[in-house]
Amino acid sequence: MKNSTPIYFKSLILFVLIAFTTFTSCKKTETADPTIAYIRVVNTSPSLATYNAYFNSTQVNTAALPFGGAASYTSYAAGSYSLKFTTASSTASLLTKTVALSASTYYSAYLINKPAALDIYTIGDDLSVPSADKAYIRFINLSPDAAAFDLIKTSATTALFTNKTFKNASGFVTVDAGTYSLDAKETSSGTVKATTGSTTFTAGYHYDVILGGLVTPANDTERALSLQAIQIK
Repeated sequence: MKNSTPIYFKSLILFVLIAFTTFTSCKKTETADPTIAYIRVVNTSPSLATYNAYFNSTQVNTAALPFGGAASYTSYAAGSYSLKFTTASSTASLLTKTVALSASTYYSAYLINKPAALDIYTIGDDLSVPSADKAYIRFINLSPDAAAFDLIKTSATTALFTNKTFKNASGFVTVDAGTYSLDAKETSSGTVKATTGSTTFTAGYHYDVILGGLVTPANDTERALSLQAIQIK
């Protein structure tokens, strides 16, 4: 029997198959690139100052970073880079350090300490989402004069994280998606010293819960102790 399928229809099917194969191959190459690393920058220096951040001389923030301000992930080839912080009005370095990036890894770099003793604290970020109906949080103590702290849901009896000292970060844990508050309790006394207030945690997203500021500010240019949740992106 004679095949009645029009030639142009056969050609169209062939074109679609070729295009799909090409698109799929490109997509796999982009997502499986083993040479790329990612880094975000967060200002947690306990002062009223704002900062610009430069990665190998390229500014990574679009507006000066206030306390708790973050520049989103930027991709780089694996290797060593300089990370520089300046004031909002100058390109002169206040602090420059070398940061080593490994391939296929996400990083967060936090500006820490008072303006006279600035430093950078860098950690790796596991952004996997094994449960799509849960949110993910980690607890980081970045208050230079704070003792060890626990993190607990307000009114809960069991802490999510315990005994986190300065420059000590937990791994991510799952929490229920929803709107609620978290408390930072001094490990030794059990006293709540800071709270996030009512905060929305969205399923599938990761959050830093950062204890920052100072237990004892020296003056009104230094920030008091605070607890804030920052969505990682």
